[in-house]
Amino acid sequence: MGPIPSIETLRDGGRFMFFGSIPALVTPFSKGRVAEDTFREFVDWQIAEGSNGIVPCGTTGESATLSHVEHRRVIALAVETAAGRVPVIAGCGSYSTTAAIEMVRASADVGADAALVVVPYYNKPSQAGLAAHFLAVADASPLPIVVYNVPSRTVADISVETLAEVAKHERIVAIKDATGNLARVSAQRIACGTDFAQLSGNDDMALGFNAMGGVGCISVTANVAPKLCSDFQAAMREGRWPDAVDLQDRLYPLHAALFSDASPGPAKYALTRVRGGFPDELRLPLVGASDASRRAVDAALDHAGLA
Repeated sequence: MGPIPSIETLRDGGRFMFFGSIPALVTPFSKGRVAEDTFREFVDWQIAEGSNGIVPCGTTGESATLSHVEHRRVIALAVETAAGRVPVIAGCGSYSTTAAIEMVRASADVGADAALVVVPYYNKPSQAGLAAHFLAVADASPLPIVVYNVPSRTVADISVETLAEVAKHERIVAIKDATGNLARVSAQRIACGTDFAQLSGNDDMALGFNAMGGVGCISVTANVAPKLCSDFQAAMREGRWPDAVDLQDRLYPLHAALFSDASPGPAKYALTRVRGGFPDELRLPLVGASDASRRAVDAALDHAGLA
């Protein structure tokens, strides 16, 4: 795989803004409140372990259960703790274009580097509506936009053609692709150009995704195994594919186990194993991982050498 391409959103003298292992951070709760000290320690650990960016307030961060005040606070904590060491890509998606714009602006106000904006869910807009949504958000945004396409959750699916249309906007610079369709990587690469960053939204497919032109993964597994996920991405970036395959084999059971129950329940349980004292509290309607899921996580951690 060749060198990472450069685009207009560059930082630190030529480093591609979005690449490598980027954890979609869980949000720790204690007695119903955001556990701020735990979150700060968690962000520090992620960066020390080699994560190339962080995403607060995504789906894995239980963003749907956060109040507007909490949402802004969690992003501010991530920015303060990261202190410019890695990009902070703030989760800002909504099925309301106006609400998404407000979240993006609030994230910019507290210093986020970019915004992750999911395809609008539930109301199932047409392709014309999806284009209008992303272009309106981009027009109003002070930040670069990463489109998040996850049709298994949103029902709506932004097509390759619509993505190519919105990717012409200078603020829309990347996609988190969780379609599960590896052929999309090549189709989007041809349609959007090689300077448009493609990040996998599926840990288990990240190997094939990068082989086809992707540059990284916004990862659930990196919450639990940040160094292994960072090493895996670095191996692909440096063309060390046999090493990448070995790491894929080591991580694969964990990728599966972390979705053996409603996410992020299994991830929070896994963090109690690898980060002693990490709270596994979730907010309704999510509940803790089942016994069967916990057994799967235990076995996967043992397989990965993390237990």
